[in-house]
Amino acid sequence: MSTTDPIQNSLKRLGSKLDVSKEIPDKSQQTKQPIVATTPLQFIPGIGLHRIELFHKIGVRRAVDLLFLFPRSYQEIAPYQSITELEPGIRASVVGQVVDRDQRVSFDGRGSVGILLAIEGGGYVRCVWYNQPFRREQYTMGTRLIATGIAKSTGISFEMRHPEITILAEDQSLPEAKPIPVYPLTEGLQQRHVASAVAAALDGIGNSIEEAIPESIRLLANIPRGTTLPHDQFQPLMGISQALRSVHQPATIAEANEARHRFIFQELFVYQLALAMRRYRLQHEKPSPKIEATPLIHSRILRRFPFELTRDQLGAIEDVRRDMATEIPMNRLIQGDVGSGKTAIAQYALLNAVANKNQAALMAPTELLARQHFARLTKQMEGSQVLIELLVGSISQRERSELLQRIAIGTVDIVVGTQSLLSEHVQFESLGLVVIDEQHKFGVEQRASLRESRTVPHYLVLSATPIPRTIAMTVFGDLDVSILRDKPPGRATVHTYLGNSDQTKKWWDFVLKQVQSGRQAYVVTPRVESDPASESIGAEQVFAELSSGPLQNLRIDLLHGRMDGSEKQQKLDAFQSGRTQVLVATTVVEVGIDVANATIMTILDADRLGLAQLHQLRGRVSRGSYPGYVCLFAKQGVAPEENARLSVLASTDDGFQLAEQDMLMRGPGDLLGTKQIGLPPLRIADLVRDAEVLSTARAIAQQIVASDPNLEQPDHAKLKRQVTQRHGAVTSLGDVG
Repeated sequence: MSTTDPIQNSLKRLGSKLDVSKEIPDKSQQTKQPIVATTPLQFIPGIGLHRIELFHKIGVRRAVDLLFLFPRSYQEIAPYQSITELEPGIRASVVGQVVDRDQRVSFDGRGSVGILLAIEGGGYVRCVWYNQPFRREQYTMGTRLIATGIAKSTGISFEMRHPEITILAEDQSLPEAKPIPVYPLTEGLQQRHVASAVAAALDGIGNSIEEAIPESIRLLANIPRGTTLPHDQFQPLMGISQALRSVHQPATIAEANEARHRFIFQELFVYQLALAMRRYRLQHEKPSPKIEATPLIHSRILRRFPFELTRDQLGAIEDVRRDMATEIPMNRLIQGDVGSGKTAIAQYALLNAVANKNQAALMAPTELLARQHFARLTKQMEGSQVLIELLVGSISQRERSELLQRIAIGTVDIVVGTQSLLSEHVQFESLGLVVIDEQHKFGVEQRASLRESRTVPHYLVLSATPIPRTIAMTVFGDLDVSILRDKPPGRATVHTYLGNSDQTKKWWDFVLKQVQSGRQAYVVTPRVESDPASESIGAEQVFAELSSGPLQNLRIDLLHGRMDGSEKQQKLDAFQSGRTQVLVATTVVEVGIDVANATIMTILDADRLGLAQLHQLRGRVSRGSYPGYVCLFAKQGVAPEENARLSVLASTDDGFQLAEQDMLMRGPGDLLGTKQIGLPPLRIADLVRDAEVLSTARAIAQQIVASDPNLEQPDHAKLKRQVTQRHGAVTSLGDVG
């Protein structure tokens, strides 16, 4: 009988066939894989698997994303100070040795740990941390360190609460104090986690990122506009490798700002290139019909206006007349303040198209506004052979089918409608012009879809919301712009007031007297129904309270967006004819409502509306020769900054000035809604702060595309790749914003 264990023999035979040592290598012999741009976060030292999702939340998924996670600010350098130089409340750094440690419990049960530093040069500073008992063992007696924080006087000495600590060797010289980057975070992620990961990415790939901007362009970007000094007096913007290192690990604030300037320019420049390329492509891809306003056509159209046009209106008409006379598609934005007469420019363009045997379309964001345009055009064209039709969602299926057939064979000259015009079933026989009113209320793809038809019409875009210059250069950077600032003669002044709850009765008495003297009034609320949870009042409640309260002897009606199109039109007709004296409404009356006799407006919960929207509403009471009166009531307990915002509205009626103020207060992202208007998310640039950089970027982009429309020159190849990767969707969309 063998003394060898058969199980052991089997294991030995199996081990000879499977070399386990080859299957599971010794960890100590594993080599660290080099970091490349696409390295996932789990392979970057210091991140840890449990933090990967946190990095994902701030938009970081690969090593290269860490490089372009720009600090949102920097902690200023805290200078090294002696005990005699310390000032209460000022951030500073002190150098000393730990000479005492303590642990205390306060009367409310909070624990604290403190270390006493003997400061080099004399004096003592106590560093204290709350609810961090591990600190006592972290800093042993005799340890030399730097403590950075805000000094607080205790009466007999100084104290720093939760300071930043840097441990020094006994004879180590003091490191140079550098700015500390402050990164965007999410809950659970700390600054040191991000800084460590960014440092690893910088060491791995910081020197391998391709430079997309040629030195010649970086030089142009750094030369002040209008300078007469020779170019060799200036240095180009930082190169990409140096800029990445300097933006994340700057030696000085000046170095950090120089690096940030490079990336701000690059972000704005690449987008302006996309806009310039799209503009060039759409101007040269397909021709539009030549629609020439001959002197005879021009004079016949002008005679149709029952009023004298302003200088700005005549100038805008000349712009439109010149654009439509060529085969290059017109792509013009008419930007004007409330009551500046933008609709007259649209009417001129529409009639010019029809006079040249082309069809035209006018698209509005709401059925109510579309009906207003239809009624105004129909009245203006009384006695003519111009056939105008309305295409909106509320018409019957039979009417719609018949109208679509007539549009397709060309017997309809002008079609006024809403998003119904974007349907694939709407086919024009000879579409020569598209007018888009209140363009920012349409999505980018919606506005572009008409250009995908078999014709390439001219485009005229109207905006009753004055747009700040920097947004106009980004969102509408590929449009030509005509600005209307003058208002038609005879328009009276509108007086705007801020009301409070103590003045409510006095205001309603004023409204009553004004209406009894022959005027009409609006009462506007942001909501249809009241919401007790948010303490907001609704139009239905206001209508009921006014009907049985201070305005009970007047003819009052209610209008809001939940009503169907025909009902809304009936109520609006009653108000326009004077049968309704007071119209209680939501913001559905914001645009397109033109009742010259309505001179009073009350806006409740005004703090819930933006400045631009409030200004649009105010424009409803500046349509005639009677003075207008607007009173803004904010809800009780509104924040002081909201009252400050409303005070800005009361202080001026200049819509362009209000738009700039609105952007300063709310930021460009909230001004019109970036998702709606197509503004790309900005990583580092700011349209308010970086207006001059934007102007420079736009000028250089237009200059480059004029000579190299498709960026085909060898030194533009990397730029083109950036434009395609970042803004490919922009360059493929239509050109209407």
